[in-house]
Amino acid sequence: MPSNKSVSDAPIVQFRNCRILRDHKLLREDLWVRQGKILNPEKLFFDEKGFADIQVDCHGQIIAPGFIDTQINGGFGVDFSQESGDITSGVSLVSKNILSHGVTSFCPTLVTSPSSVYHKVLPQILIRDGGPEGAGVLGVHLEGPYISQEKKGAHPEHCLRSFSKRGFSELLDTYGTLKNVSIVTLAPEMEKSTEVIRELVQHGICVSVGHSVANLSQAEDAVTHGASFITHLFNAMLPFHHRDPGIVGLLTSDNIPDGRIVYYGMIADGIHTNPAALRIAHRAHPKGLVLVTDAITAMGLGPGKHSLGQQEILIDGFNAYVAGTHTLAGSIATMDMCVRHFHEATGCTVEEALEAASLHPAQVLGIQNRKGTLDFGADADFILLDDALHVRGTYIGGKLVWEPSALTKALPMEVQK
Repeated sequence: MPSNKSVSDAPIVQFRNCRILRDHKLLREDLWVRQGKILNPEKLFFDEKGFADIQVDCHGQIIAPGFIDTQINGGFGVDFSQESGDITSGVSLVSKNILSHGVTSFCPTLVTSPSSVYHKVLPQILIRDGGPEGAGVLGVHLEGPYISQEKKGAHPEHCLRSFSKRGFSELLDTYGTLKNVSIVTLAPEMEKSTEVIRELVQHGICVSVGHSVANLSQAEDAVTHGASFITHLFNAMLPFHHRDPGIVGLLTSDNIPDGRIVYYGMIADGIHTNPAALRIAHRAHPKGLVLVTDAITAMGLGPGKHSLGQQEILIDGFNAYVAGTHTLAGSIATMDMCVRHFHEATGCTVEEALEAASLHPAQVLGIQNRKGTLDFGADADFILLDDALHVRGTYIGGKLVWEPSALTKALPMEVQK
């Protein structure tokens, strides 16, 4: 019996025998996809009288929204903060390789750099949808150079800048363009920062506070003026103090404007944040937690010396240090590793662990209606996982773009009707 194609001639794909993450729960339902979007099966059945052209047996595994990494500095030998080499090819290499980590969208991140780097690199990192060629690019995350000298971390001191008296125009001169920028990290205690925050938000850019010595009042003021994210909570900021908890205090502040949520990134690699700190943050403000890798050039490579912008980095085991120091410089963790560690360290539910890497980063970027969700009408960017949260398949636009070779041989994933 032929299917009714009165609405569309595109094939309808039914993913069955699975548990899908929807409405914060794992539900034993099928997932229906057509033309890269998630379908409402009731409308399909009753309005179109349609049914599946292709069925995919998921063998009881989990279907979750694709992971979104809002802070990734590079990987596989690529450093996004280097102006030498083929920048476009470098971004493409990383986007292709992170499909195996379950990442379907990401924000290439540039650390503090000379102005010439921004002027050359930013126009070449274009926002684009994902596909077989790799994960989609959601826009650049600019981490610096408007950050605190005291909390610069691995950022080169000689490249740090202030807003001086020019404020937003100073920032524009430094970056050259904001066309493809999605997130800017800055220190909110800097002079003129509130003016800059307002302007960035008016340009549709998410402002994140970080690499900062701000007290709680300054952090709250930044949120009042539009900041909505915290860059790698606990790292590169004043430690929590009971009389003034600093930026960390935003997690439980009662001075956040009504209807607003402050989100915060966490590097759950087992190195940057103690499991107890992960638990404290999660229990204090679970809806705001966003997993990030903060991955650098060395992700996917072996130990030795690598780069992060203007700095030389030494990989020692799972630690990445600025060469000659004990200053941590990003991570070599993958997103699926962070999800598993977060789940194990905090004892959170599987649903919470998966949403911290999908729904929450989508909410940070204001794209939760089409990414980070399996709601009807959303982009069909999703991943297949086993019960141990290992990625067994990555789909973008409803099409399989990565699977392990062993799974390819063992399981014929698509069965034509």
